[in-house]
Amino acid sequence: MSAHPTPIPVVSGAKPAAEGGHFDEFCAHPAYFLMRAYQECGELAEFDMGGMATVLMVGPEAHEAVFRVDDVKVSAPEAYQFMVPIFGKGVQYGAPIDIERQQLRMHSRGLASEKMNHYAPIIAKEAEDWIADWGDSGEFDFYEGFADLTIKTSTHCLLGSEFRYSLTDEFASLYHTLGAAADAGGLQDPNARKAAYEARDTARARLEELITERVERRRASGEVQMDLLQVYMDATYADGRHLSTSEIAGMIVWFMFAGHHTSANTAAWTLVELARNPELAAAVVVEVDALMDSGQQFDMRTLRRMSKLEGFIRETLRVHPPLNALTRRVVDDFEYKGYIIEKGKNVMLCPYVAHRLESSFENAEAFNPDRPNPENPFALIPFGGGQRKCVGNAFAILQVKVIFCVLLHHYEFQLAGPSGEYAEIMPSLILRPSDPCILRYRRRADRAAA
Repeated sequence: MSAHPTPIPVVSGAKPAAEGGHFDEFCAHPAYFLMRAYQECGELAEFDMGGMATVLMVGPEAHEAVFRVDDVKVSAPEAYQFMVPIFGKGVQYGAPIDIERQQLRMHSRGLASEKMNHYAPIIAKEAEDWIADWGDSGEFDFYEGFADLTIKTSTHCLLGSEFRYSLTDEFASLYHTLGAAADAGGLQDPNARKAAYEARDTARARLEELITERVERRRASGEVQMDLLQVYMDATYADGRHLSTSEIAGMIVWFMFAGHHTSANTAAWTLVELARNPELAAAVVVEVDALMDSGQQFDMRTLRRMSKLEGFIRETLRVHPPLNALTRRVVDDFEYKGYIIEKGKNVMLCPYVAHRLESSFENAEAFNPDRPNPENPFALIPFGGGQRKCVGNAFAILQVKVIFCVLLHHYEFQLAGPSGEYAEIMPSLILRPSDPCILRYRRRADRAAA
């Protein structure tokens, strides 16, 4: 460890400590605040999150250092304790590391190719049902629409058709209540007493009741399904123990948090960028039509060949990454390039800032779906990295791909409003288009008779 550590630059503009330091500015728009911090201070920037000293680290080398350091030394669970009441004790951040890693392997079984091949037609059917009554043209709030659609697709794939068609509305309401409690305040004080946290606890208890009922009913009937619920019901830990129903509920919520926000936000931003860039969208539509007109089954093999659609979605994730405050708690002093980040502080990575570095992405402000991958894989981090890379990323990408195969085969989309601009807002820790996210749709002329 360096004898004389380099001082970490401190972000200007903090309020007095009693008034929260930089906390209010961070909460107003985390991505914009973190961009200001980087522009002012560079690779490392320290700020005050309402009494929690936090160090932003920017750039591929910094990202790699954080993602590769031992979780015992720089800990995600310690930073995300406010998620424990949402997922439940004994699940992810509320579980010992060895148990959490076994749970990650359980998730991975639900993302095996045969499972993904089973999910793809379900998602396509949900998308077809969604557009069935659209008519020839109209305007629509696509952020809200995609949030609703991806709840339906996720519950259908996670919990089966019976749950999807009988309990989706209540599940969605409970899930949104949990989501409302995952705010920036939790990074500052995970034990705060407030109405959103009380509502969270009530919703979590009800969700566990619903899932327990479903598990007991399935066990009593002896039926076996292809969904993720079945994966969790069948899974065992290394000692042979099955998951409790509370753990199963937590695993479902964990996966929903990992996949749903990414799917809904990425779908909304993808549609905005398709409408903004009709010349780029045209190549995607040609590729979609080739698949849809071929009559091939939706599966991972065919979807992987869709390079134009894949590139468009990946570039959307670069420009509009959903989650932009990846946080860890420093448990033991952490050295990086002569800087010492002291025990008790948080470190934070920000994909929004990282993805706008010209050193990693030439002409970074341009939307370029044909952009090559950066030389350093830690430059592009929409799903995080290392052992804690987002568990739901493959499912999220699958959802968005299948949804757009259906949408673009039938409709074309245009910007709405006088300016056609959609601001980047962060009412929570998720980057989303401004409300309402209205776009125009029109049935394609060559599909009018279909």
